[in-house]
Amino acid sequence: MIRAAKEWLKARWPRLSLRTIVFATLFTVAALPGIAAMFLRVYENTLVRQTEAELVAQGAALAAAAAAGWPGAPPATLPDPSDLTPEVPTIDLSSTPILPERPAPRSVAAAPDPQARDAGALLAPIAARTRQVTLSSIILLDRQGLIATQGEALSHADLPEVRAALAGRPTTVLRRNGEYRAGYDFEWLSRAAALRVHHARPVIVEGRVVGVLLLSRSARALFKGIYADRGKIAFGIVAIFGVLVVLSGVLSRGIVQPVEALARASRALASGREEDIPDPPRTAATEIQALYADFARMAEAIERRSRYLRDFAHAVSHEFKTPLAAIRGTIEILADHGETMAPDERRRFLANADADAARLSMLTARLLELARADLGANDPAARADLGDILRRQADACAAGFAVAADLPPGLPPLAMPEAALDAIIGALIDNARQAGAKRIAFAAQALPATGMASITIEDDGPGIAPGDRARVFEPFFTTRRASGGSGLGLPIVLSLVAAAGGALALAESDAGEGGGARFVLRLPMAAQ
Repeated sequence: MIRAAKEWLKARWPRLSLRTIVFATLFTVAALPGIAAMFLRVYENTLVRQTEAELVAQGAALAAAAAAGWPGAPPATLPDPSDLTPEVPTIDLSSTPILPERPAPRSVAAAPDPQARDAGALLAPIAARTRQVTLSSIILLDRQGLIATQGEALSHADLPEVRAALAGRPTTVLRRNGEYRAGYDFEWLSRAAALRVHHARPVIVEGRVVGVLLLSRSARALFKGIYADRGKIAFGIVAIFGVLVVLSGVLSRGIVQPVEALARASRALASGREEDIPDPPRTAATEIQALYADFARMAEAIERRSRYLRDFAHAVSHEFKTPLAAIRGTIEILADHGETMAPDERRRFLANADADAARLSMLTARLLELARADLGANDPAARADLGDILRRQADACAAGFAVAADLPPGLPPLAMPEAALDAIIGALIDNARQAGAKRIAFAAQALPATGMASITIEDDGPGIAPGDRARVFEPFFTTRRASGGSGLGLPIVLSLVAAAGGALALAESDAGEGGGARFVLRLPMAAQ
């Protein structure tokens, strides 16, 4: 079940950037203390409102009882079941003003209403029983705000909540608790610890306010409430830790695990082991996925380069081995039989050794050119004019070989060093001339959509045999080995073109088989 849920989540996981993952994680972690503080504020405010709701309920019940037993009141009747007037708590610790401690009632000359005293006497046992359970202070006042008890006349008529209740409006206020003493070390964290909730409720008989019930009680302490609700709060703490675990998993799957997998693949690549590059996890950050793709391309390029170097080393050893063996054989023959040889025979052996040495020198020079072409980096600021180079190459050609150029007006310069373009054009001309061609033609056109220039090179030589077309760009492959061909001309051209960001391909000749060689060269144009 867990595995199925993980697979479902992976399939639907959005592509997130590394910045998004880090920001979301840090933002969530930074918000946790604020969330906890807000929870305590909301929880404490809920406790105070719960106290207010309890006082409202007690007041409503006691006021109804007082009204029913009020001297001279008509018999109580049942109200209309549809006439519902619930009272919602109004206290808010963050906005409700906190009044001073309730002052002691002041003595007055007037005597309490006799009906209120009689009602108070009837209500006293009920209030006492209620106080035993709710710990609330319950005082009955007459319609003048005087305490409805026997003895000295005391008045609470100056209290704003009493005035509101005498006007027929139930009212709840917050007041300081002068008798409060901290009972535990962290009680100062509670905003309501030193407060008391006061609720004044009118007693109404036949539509008239005949008295006021004044109730008060301290709100449940924050830490006592936390202890009472410890199970729910423990669940919340576990939920927060669960969120942290999930965030850790997101970081692990989005960053840590993909980087570790890529590190293992890097070590395998460095040690030469052939190991498949792992696919980037679906839950990895977009930058990590792009890093995987770049690493796969790098590994592919390294593997391709390694194969190229292995094949190249094999070809170099093969090309060098033949002339070296011939030179060594010549030296041995001359050492053993040089004194008995005829002069013409000795000159023939020496001429062969000199030819082999010249071939080795030529191969070494072309290999250096190939190395420079392979390692040469293109200069972005370089510019080369194709028309100027074709004119120079045409002037340098000997009689009997023609270079034709068909260039559109306003062809932009090419984005590559002039020396590199001159080497490419010269090598293609030399390759055609050595193949037996008498004429070579260059036709160019600009491709603005791609920023490239397409150059078609076609000669009138014998062309390239179908069986050799796939190998013409391989180093040391040549059909003119007997006449001194090295097989490095076209590979050098290909490397120079690749270094410039272009491409070179062998195309089908318009004249068909035997109708000359045809190449298509693409090179980047310089920005105007």
